[in-house]
Amino acid sequence: MPMDPLVSRARALWQELAAAPGAAFGTHGRPTVLVAPDSALAPPSWVGVVAVGDAALITAPTDRAANSVRSALTGLTTAALTDPATVARLLPVADTLGPAVLGYLAPDALRPVGRTATLTTALPPEHASLRALLAEAGPSDAGESGLEAVTSPVFVVRDGTEVLAAAGYEHWTRDTAHLCVLTAPDARGRGLARQVAHAATEHALAAGLLPQWRARPPASRRVARALGYREAGRQLSVRPV
Repeated sequence: MPMDPLVSRARALWQELAAAPGAAFGTHGRPTVLVAPDSALAPPSWVGVVAVGDAALITAPTDRAANSVRSALTGLTTAALTDPATVARLLPVADTLGPAVLGYLAPDALRPVGRTATLTTALPPEHASLRALLAEAGPSDAGESGLEAVTSPVFVVRDGTEVLAAAGYEHWTRDTAHLCVLTAPDARGRGLARQVAHAATEHALAAGLLPQWRARPPASRRVARALGYREAGRQLSVRPV
């Protein structure tokens, strides 16, 4: 049976990010575990777990960590591999990040946002009003959004000179557009994130890129689903003891 095109493209992306020769997703219940100190699946010196579809790929910083992971996690379902409580019960860990849900959008799947009361415009990523939005949102929300790393134009909704919501994307390898969205705290719940994210996604599709939405907060996942993104994977990072 042919592999789903979105799953195939997503796996190719994460295989390249693993930064290990021959990186490939394992079969169901038997994840591939590789020693890859330069892997981008997780922060440096952490174990990175990415599940896409029904298979998973895991990178570890050392042989010792890889052997521990193989011993503890082989046989788990892909859902269990990205569940922090399950992994922490089986593997000595000092900290975890995630899980984050990975959503992808097919070229013909973007859903319209309907009529909006505000205009969407574009700004360069270095614009001062975007720095003001990041400061207003605070370090946690700003960091979660990834907006500081955007390489595309940033699509915004403004009230005067103040940016209420912004979205753009970071151009990743494998022709992937990693979406980054942020709404000012006082402007949330008004559909602005969906409006600007639609513009950023449309720009990515026009450039022939695969839009990727990585989210942990439920509100962010709802916006992605409303736009047509399909949740195809999960990512978990683990810092071993």
